[in-house]
Amino acid sequence: MRRSPLLVIFITVFIDLVGFGIVIPVLPFYVEGTKFNASPRMVGLLFASYSVMQLVFTPVLGRLSDRYGRRPVLFLSLLGTSLGFFILGFATTLWMLFAGRIIDGITGGNISTAQAYIADVTTEENRAKGMGMIGAAFGLGFIFGPAIGGVLSKWDVNVWGFHIPGISVPLVFAGALALANATLLYFVLPETVTPDHPARVSAATGRWSQLVRALGQSRLAFVLGIYFLFIVAFSIMTSSFGLFTLFRFGFDAHDTGWIFAFVGVIGAIVQGGLIGRLVKMFGELPLVVAGALLFTASLFVIPLTGPHTGLVALLGVGAAFAVGNGLATPSLTSLASKSVGKGEQGGVLGVTQSVASLARVVGPLISAALIYSAVVNIGYDQKPHNMSDASVAHTFWAAAAVMFVAFLLAIYFARAHAAEYKGAAAAV
Repeated sequence: MRRSPLLVIFITVFIDLVGFGIVIPVLPFYVEGTKFNASPRMVGLLFASYSVMQLVFTPVLGRLSDRYGRRPVLFLSLLGTSLGFFILGFATTLWMLFAGRIIDGITGGNISTAQAYIADVTTEENRAKGMGMIGAAFGLGFIFGPAIGGVLSKWDVNVWGFHIPGISVPLVFAGALALANATLLYFVLPETVTPDHPARVSAATGRWSQLVRALGQSRLAFVLGIYFLFIVAFSIMTSSFGLFTLFRFGFDAHDTGWIFAFVGVIGAIVQGGLIGRLVKMFGELPLVVAGALLFTASLFVIPLTGPHTGLVALLGVGAAFAVGNGLATPSLTSLASKSVGKGEQGGVLGVTQSVASLARVVGPLISAALIYSAVVNIGYDQKPHNMSDASVAHTFWAAAAVMFVAFLLAIYFARAHAAEYKGAAAAV
């Protein structure tokens, strides 16, 4: 495995995900603050608007990276992310919030390009380990991003005569971080898509038919279906967890940020240090099944935690959630990559991330509907801790039900397609 390019990609994805992680605990409090005074449903719509844009543009970015190279697509996408965060951080109206998230969504579908880069520089045997590196960057992003977001939200800043209130500081910082990330990538990342690379040849000759045929394979359809359900459940959790900790524990963005940081530590350990060894021992398919089961159980148990069980119980459930996600997500991405040849890596991984983007639209909308219903039922005049246990539980139990379906599909897939996948991997 080529170490240097992978290290650069890891740093690039890590910095990108720090910015993504900053948003999760901060955005609900930012949108519901005195400046905007938006409803909890609006939080879900903001999360969804970002994902709608990624749904449309991620496959396009992936295919453009096949034709023009990974490096320019990554560079331009990071510049767009920076612009989106700056608009979000300096927003004065609700439409500016949506503009910032939409711009970031259009240009932010760069994870598939990073995954295609990894596919370019790894072997079949090391593919899951390489994809796990991106998962580790996600985990570390959840460690540092939410923690940074929570800490920075406590401090007002004055820069060049501009007063930036504390709740806006993490968003402006994320914009500056993305800009620094783009600069780093421009100067140090080598290109992998050479003129004779199969991806460039396929994209230049317009052979989308190869990608379409690959997407028609039943094994890839199963992978994408399971991956979709994973991300739906994940996005329901992330878009509602801040409100859950606010209502149930009385936590603010700072407290919630540290919980996400703990979850990120566990996820980084699994995806960064263990996934390669586990895949060699068991294979991707058993890890998907085990991860789905852990994910389902943890989502079901989350609403059973509260002041009566203590913070330790919540952290324990978070650890189980992180392990389940850490086992399954890189394994699914690896299976998707192995389903096609080198000429379609950017395209198929772009479609994979587009499926994830669609899931990130569906998940927050489900969360927004359930949380909005709960808030309407209790009324805004009541204190947060008076929200009923049933109202809190509905959102997470809906996510658990989604994950249980994914678990059943994973079991069927592992039994019906294991031999087919092995044969396809040998042929690619």
